[in-house]
Amino acid sequence: MEGDFVLPDGGASAAPEVLALARIVSRLRAEVVDLEGLASMTAVLERAKGVLMAREGVPPDTAYQLLLDRAAQHRRTLLEQCWITLGRTRNRAETPPRPQPPFRTVPVTPPERHSSPFSTSRYVVADGSRPTGHRTLLARLGQGLAGTRTPNEIAQLLQSVLADAEDVDAVMIYTAATAGNLKLVGHAGIGEAMAEQWSHIPPLSGVAAMEAIAAREAVWLEDPELDAARYHLIGDPPERWPSRAWLPAPGNGAVTAVVGFFRTRRGPFDARTRTLLRRSVRLCGGPLREDRGPHGHVPLHADVDAIQTIFNALSGPAVLLTPLRSRTGEVEDYRIDAASPESLDLAGRRGKELVGRRVLENYPTVTGTALWEGYLDTLAMGTVYEGEPFVYEEVTAGVPQQSVYSVRATRLRERLIVTWIRHDTSERETRRLDDLQRLGNLGWASWNLATDTITWSDQVYAIFDRDPTLGPVRLEELPGQLLAEDLPRLGAAVQRLLDDGAAIDQHFRITSAHGVRHLRIVAEAQRDADGSTLEVHGFFQDLTALRGAELALRESERANLVQRGMLKAERALGAALQDTLLPVPEQSLELAGLCVDVAYLPADSGLNVGGDWYSAIELPDKSALFVVGDVAGHGLAAVGTMAQLRFTAKGMAVTGSPLPDVLGRLNALLLHTASDTHSATATMVMGRYQPWDHRLTWVRAGHLPPLLIREGEASFLRQPEGTLLGAAFDSTYGQAVTDMLPGDHLLFYTDGLVEEPGEDIEVGLAHLADTVVRLVREGRSGMLAKTLARLRPGNRDDICVLEVHVPDEP
Repeated sequence: MEGDFVLPDGGASAAPEVLALARIVSRLRAEVVDLEGLASMTAVLERAKGVLMAREGVPPDTAYQLLLDRAAQHRRTLLEQCWITLGRTRNRAETPPRPQPPFRTVPVTPPERHSSPFSTSRYVVADGSRPTGHRTLLARLGQGLAGTRTPNEIAQLLQSVLADAEDVDAVMIYTAATAGNLKLVGHAGIGEAMAEQWSHIPPLSGVAAMEAIAAREAVWLEDPELDAARYHLIGDPPERWPSRAWLPAPGNGAVTAVVGFFRTRRGPFDARTRTLLRRSVRLCGGPLREDRGPHGHVPLHADVDAIQTIFNALSGPAVLLTPLRSRTGEVEDYRIDAASPESLDLAGRRGKELVGRRVLENYPTVTGTALWEGYLDTLAMGTVYEGEPFVYEEVTAGVPQQSVYSVRATRLRERLIVTWIRHDTSERETRRLDDLQRLGNLGWASWNLATDTITWSDQVYAIFDRDPTLGPVRLEELPGQLLAEDLPRLGAAVQRLLDDGAAIDQHFRITSAHGVRHLRIVAEAQRDADGSTLEVHGFFQDLTALRGAELALRESERANLVQRGMLKAERALGAALQDTLLPVPEQSLELAGLCVDVAYLPADSGLNVGGDWYSAIELPDKSALFVVGDVAGHGLAAVGTMAQLRFTAKGMAVTGSPLPDVLGRLNALLLHTASDTHSATATMVMGRYQPWDHRLTWVRAGHLPPLLIREGEASFLRQPEGTLLGAAFDSTYGQAVTDMLPGDHLLFYTDGLVEEPGEDIEVGLAHLADTVVRLVREGRSGMLAKTLARLRPGNRDDICVLEVHVPDEP
């Protein structure tokens, strides 16, 4: 933390009294800083109150209240309102004809159209398109810094070097002062009056220079109209500089200086310009730091022994290179001063065996390569060098040996720390990678923005349906293949990737000779020490087949939902019809001197209603008709067949038709109404009880036999001949006669009462007989039909039970 009292050796060997004293000094310094900030704020507040007292003719309390009210009205802090009040007063005194506050937002002329996010020139950082190469500009800047001593001289140097090449018209340098203020310490191209006006900037919101220091990130102002709405723009008029940038100067601790570049050129800063400005500010970072000496920055020499100690704990290869320079300062060679234990060269030398060796003496083929140039750039600029994989060949004991390396170099003061990866890729591994790309329908791609080189794997050409002889698709060509509605989203993703260095995962569609393809790009950027994007790598994946499957699944789900809705509606309609046709009484009925109990329980699962039904009516001759039937299937068709059979059977019975004739007519009815797409079958049992002789005449059509309970014993009635309805035209039906005695219980039922999946029907019938006998013996024979239905939870089929009970004689 800035202002802390630090012991020379870190306090490791200091006495407790000294450590206590150091803590007291640190706390007192922090309190002094806080008091300075409070005193500064108090002074600003009193001056602003005095201005309002003179201007408005009000007493101090009223002036203070006016400041509070105006700050609240404009959503400012009290300190911001005080500074704005003082700034307006100063402007009126200096320029009476044209009053102007130090911070203001003014309308500007519309900016020139920004370059497209699909413009290569916006991102490529190569120097070839500049009138003067950036390397030459940086060299001039470095030479000029050797003769500068003040921030003002640095600002003038920056403006003179960058004026022609980048249209930099003015430069301003601020440092952080007490209480959050900024102090102008250097300027060029703005004039003394403007420098005096902007010599101090209070801690206001919407100040780009303060934002750059706080975030430790560059702030690029490239759209005057939008920038004027967000920031307080410096200048009179502000549109004099349509594009400007604020870059924090790097330091060992907190950022305390920021450099502003003001351009007369409209439009955004492209990647090459951003890199140039970052490197320029980095070069100026040493002289701008407050801890510089009278003769500039003195680099601290790295402790080789300490570095070797760190290397000894590393798991990968790493070496420390010290440049060996000629009398003119040119790098002639490098000496290995430290090496990690896993550092290994082609000759088999490892770890400490490499220390003391010179690079060119042991690896002469390195000279003049991109690796050598990368080392030089890293020493000069401080940028991190990450080279493309390259093949290195060396003749050892007369035998040529080759290996593929990827090298990374970073600057440590005046030395280099170099790490590398050795790639021993075999033909088998290459085939596996190709198979992986083919099976996953994806391919890798990379773009080196320094050399403007795009590389595609073979699978990417297949994904884009592009002839490999044409080479990769350039960024400018991509919009021509995109669907129009996907252009804005992909453009925004490209900007995030190349401008901000943010990783992206974006879906988009292209048109090809085989139709529209759904693609996905996943990419990340590699940035240098200045924050500029140097390389992009990632992969493209063809999701067309997957997207087609998703659409088919979505359509299937939609169709299923529609079908499910139709089935629900059908079930609701069927249930309503069933309730209308089969009103189940809550109490027992009395017909022809008999007690009749009815129960109907629909299935627990499924969306379709069943075709189980019953009838219990009195005939014109005072006899009673009992019918239980079961139509095969579910749904409205089953309900319709049930209604047809029920009403036809009742009508024929009422007219006096014999029961076997009724079944024969119903069988013919089902066969006559059958079609190619629909046919119905049904089972039925029907009985006619005569109260004058207590005789039951009954018939069946493929139905389960009635169950008779007499004197505490259960038995199934012997069944007459009769196949199910709707099966054959030549079906015949017989009848049986049973005398009913007082106390008898007779059950007519459907198969839902006795059937269990995977169980023989005889087992279910035996279980039913045992249950009924037990209920009767326990005295629970009242409402017997409803009791039996409730004992079947989780039934898979509809249950219909009709119980006939002959009362005991008085």
